[in-house]
Amino acid sequence: MSRTSLGIAAVGVALALAATACGGGGTSTSGGAAAAGGATTVKLMVGGLNKQIYLPAMLTQQLGYFKDEGLDVQLSDEPAGVDAEDAMLAGQVDGVVGFYDHTLDLQGKGKQVESVVQLQQAPGEVELCRSDEAGSISSPADWKGKRLGVTGLGSSTNFLTKYLAVHSGLSEKDITSVAVEAGPTFIAAMQHKEIDCGMTTEPTVSQLLNTGQAKVLIDMRTPQGAKAALGGTYPAASVYMQTSWVDGHKDAVQKLVNAFVKTMKWIQAHSAAEITDKMPPAYYAGVGKDQYVKALDAEKAMFTADGVMPADGPQTVLTVLTAFDPSVKGHTIDLGKTYTTQFANSAH
Repeated sequence: MSRTSLGIAAVGVALALAATACGGGGTSTSGGAAAAGGATTVKLMVGGLNKQIYLPAMLTQQLGYFKDEGLDVQLSDEPAGVDAEDAMLAGQVDGVVGFYDHTLDLQGKGKQVESVVQLQQAPGEVELCRSDEAGSISSPADWKGKRLGVTGLGSSTNFLTKYLAVHSGLSEKDITSVAVEAGPTFIAAMQHKEIDCGMTTEPTVSQLLNTGQAKVLIDMRTPQGAKAALGGTYPAASVYMQTSWVDGHKDAVQKLVNAFVKTMKWIQAHSAAEITDKMPPAYYAGVGKDQYVKALDAEKAMFTADGVMPADGPQTVLTVLTAFDPSVKGHTIDLGKTYTTQFANSAH
């Protein structure tokens, strides 16, 4: 990947250190084992620890809610959600903080995974186009022959990008998906014209808009924006786990969900500035604290208030994936097995 500026690279190093401090991945899963002091260890891999869409993971850690539940939750970072999914399936971690749509895709592949707590009711994603390309691209229908940035091939950003293309009358062969992750690597791909447009989240969105390098094509940072683009409520960030692990560790899962539900309520009761004050400074170093707060304030409604799956959400996700995903299209997907509200309801 092309070299980014020194400042952006420094942020990347700081985030890597933060992720390491939180218990970086690469080790075998704990299986809910007891840690020192009697706490139960749970390993979660986050599909981009510094993304605003996933801030409930670090915020729960910062608020001490995992510890209050008797958990030693080790957060590790993987920029592309599809790679976090692979780590969970390989038994390297117990669960993933990532998009709910992976549970449907995996069921179509014969693997049973479920969301145990729902963190978002909108994706928080934005499709940006390079400023020098924006004049010729007014909708996804203009993407034919374009190179489109996604976090990873098979990632949720890849899913959404393909849907937007197909929904606009193109075929998957009309576009080229390019894996550029997020943050500094996404920015570098824009700067060096390796991609024409791309899907990313805050704070990367604000960084590119502030420098004038990109313009917004599609904005899904709010429930209203997501409904306009995707046709309905689109539950995104969640904590998902293999159903076999959930069934074998219900006490640990309940404690984990208790902690996240407390955080979702805390988010609703506090301002964007108060939330930002709880986050590690490295999270907003690249964009600046004031801009981070502004972006969070504008998209805070994307978070669920209670950790419960929106009733109309799963069907929207199924409709989107059915449009292009061979693992879902033509398969019978049992939506009731892709999520559970049992733990979130009990947390209340």
